[in-house]
Amino acid sequence: MIQYRTLSAEELCPTLFQHFIRHQVVTKCWRRENGAWLIKDDPFIDNWDEKDYRLLVSCLKNTVQTGGFVYAAFLDNRLKGFVSVEPGIFGGEHRYMDLSSIHVSEDIRGTGIGKTLFQAAKDWAKEKGAGKLYISAHSAVESQAFYRKRGCIEAKCYQQKHVEAEPYDCQLECVL
Repeated sequence: MIQYRTLSAEELCPTLFQHFIRHQVVTKCWRRENGAWLIKDDPFIDNWDEKDYRLLVSCLKNTVQTGGFVYAAFLDNRLKGFVSVEPGIFGGEHRYMDLSSIHVSEDIRGTGIGKTLFQAAKDWAKEKGAGKLYISAHSAVESQAFYRKRGCIEAKCYQQKHVEAEPYDCQLECVL
């Protein structure tokens, strides 16, 4: 049975992720060309290494320590999914809060964990006064299908820091 809970900064460490599989075989991605969104062949494998996990731990700790939200799913006391939302509202009338990460371990995708984590992020952001989640999302067809199922659409107002950091990501928003 999947158990969900908020994570504290103290428990965020590389060993927490020892049973987490961040691996994704990507074949097709959404790309914007001449103002239109198209699906293009762009095969690659997204596979995190030890350095990626160390950076992730640092980022998630910062999220918690600055008043943000990190929520996780566990199966048999092993981390199998997590979501994070940064504190602070931006984007003027859009009242965005930044969904900075959402990942489900490869071995348990398709079981509803992502849906539950996404809903928890929405609930938390709404409780904190946000009007929408802002998501700089991986452009893989499968990733975009997940977000579209959750009601996400192209963001009305792009956050430039995300566009510069990940130019191939799709900038999305989700009304709370």
